[in-house]
Amino acid sequence: MTTQAPPADMAPGAPSQDPFVADRLAMVAEQIAARGVTDARVLAAMREVPRHLFVPDGMRDNAYADGPLPIGHEQTISQPYIVALMTALARTTPTDIVLEVGTGSGYQAAVLSRLVARVCSIEILEPLARSAEALLRRLGYTNIEVRHGDGYQGWPEDAPFDVILVTAAPESVPAALVAQLKPGGRMVIPVGPVSRVQDLLLIEKDRSGATTSRSVIPVRFVPMVKTSR
Repeated sequence: MTTQAPPADMAPGAPSQDPFVADRLAMVAEQIAARGVTDARVLAAMREVPRHLFVPDGMRDNAYADGPLPIGHEQTISQPYIVALMTALARTTPTDIVLEVGTGSGYQAAVLSRLVARVCSIEILEPLARSAEALLRRLGYTNIEVRHGDGYQGWPEDAPFDVILVTAAPESVPAALVAQLKPGGRMVIPVGPVSRVQDLLLIEKDRSGATTSRSVIPVRFVPMVKTSR
């Protein structure tokens, strides 16, 4: 993935001279709100975060289209609707600490960062981890920490997490991630073989530590990669 240092006015909360503002507003209205995502905080974050800066330079004109885009290393940035839906399902609060598994380009982490206290984002592909970390820093997203590592193992030293959001599909839910979810917390994760349609699951852990799971919609994600041992 290639990125370019943005102008200072692209920092979070700064006045925007962004030529893609109209495209972003249309994306939220036509692709997200029109499909039933009603969480006002999520819609505001999706309007704010400059998605075109999280895709390769040659694809910026397609950044607000209704679909995923390749970001290199056989990975993708998810469809805007899926980013918004997963974020809404997580039901975040401003005090939450969130674990994101699968940093990719950093876009989902940037959206989450507008809604929570802190985002811990882990990426198994080191080039993506480093480029996302650098881009997020340049854009001024100061409450995101990016780590190169195996998402199947989670981030144990900072667990438990209020929310865990997974942006690649394992064939089954990793036990370590369930263990790192705080009682009362939510996990949003696509699960299933890469060769078939997967289920987007919402997993909730009650105050006693018991979990429940429900399938939300069928999805197609890249496979969640595990470190070879």
